Amino acid sequence: MSVILIILLFFLFYFVYQNNKLKQKIKRKDAKQKILLNVINAGIDSQETEQKKIASFLHDNINSLLSSAGLHLNVFTTKNNIQSEEIQKAKAILLEAHDLLRDISHDLVPTLLVRFGLIYALEDLCERNSNSSIEFKFSSSVLTETRYSEKFETKLYFIVSELLSNIIKHSEAQKAQISLHENQNQLIIIIHDNGKGFNAEKLNEIEGFGLNRIRVRIKKLKGNFSIISRANENTGTSVKIKVPIS
Repeated sequence: MSVILIILLFFLFYFVYQNNKLKQKIKRKDAKQKILLNVINAGIDSQETEQKKIASFLHDNINSLLSSAGLHLNVFTTKNNIQSEEIQKAKAILLEAHDLLRDISHDLVPTLLVRFGLIYALEDLCERNSNSSIEFKFSSSVLTETRYSEKFETKLYFIVSELLSNIIKHSEAQKAQISLHENQNQLIIIIHDNGKGFNAEKLNEIEGFGLNRIRVRIKKLKGNFSIISRANENTGTSVKIKVPIS
């Protein structure tokens, strides 16, 4: 009996030791994940802040200078009745530079998003990305004039923009549908395409898609993110984003 008791106690202590060791390992893993998430979140926030600064600088300063230069040139040529080919070329170059900077500024932080909100901006995003190869359709049960907080709208816009970019680059789809609706103070975004799909169970291996960055962004919004897709099948890919409304 004493021998059996000693053996039982040995196994009991062994299991307690292994259990404590496993708990410590899990804690260390959780701590590492939290540190990694904080680093990624800090990088995302810094990137978005810099994008806003650059977009504002381009729009408010550089574009204004180009517009002013073009205006002075127009006044000078009209006043002096100058019809010079070089000046016409200079005007065309100024106009092209103005348009390029406007497009860059729009890509960094769309003016439509800032002025009119997420619904308008996503509808415009679908229109701008549609071409002869792929058509993006947009539908929303949310009122067009609905506004959320600036940070909330900006983060969701860039998440959807990155997902649309993935569809264009990787899916070989001809059609994609983006839909929005609200339910119990949650904003739900569903994106579906009819492309070739991929193995959704191996998300960690698909670094080129940037899906882990997207997942981190959604997690920061206290939302969840799910993907239904199968590799090399014609069922396409469905992405569902669900975030508490801010």
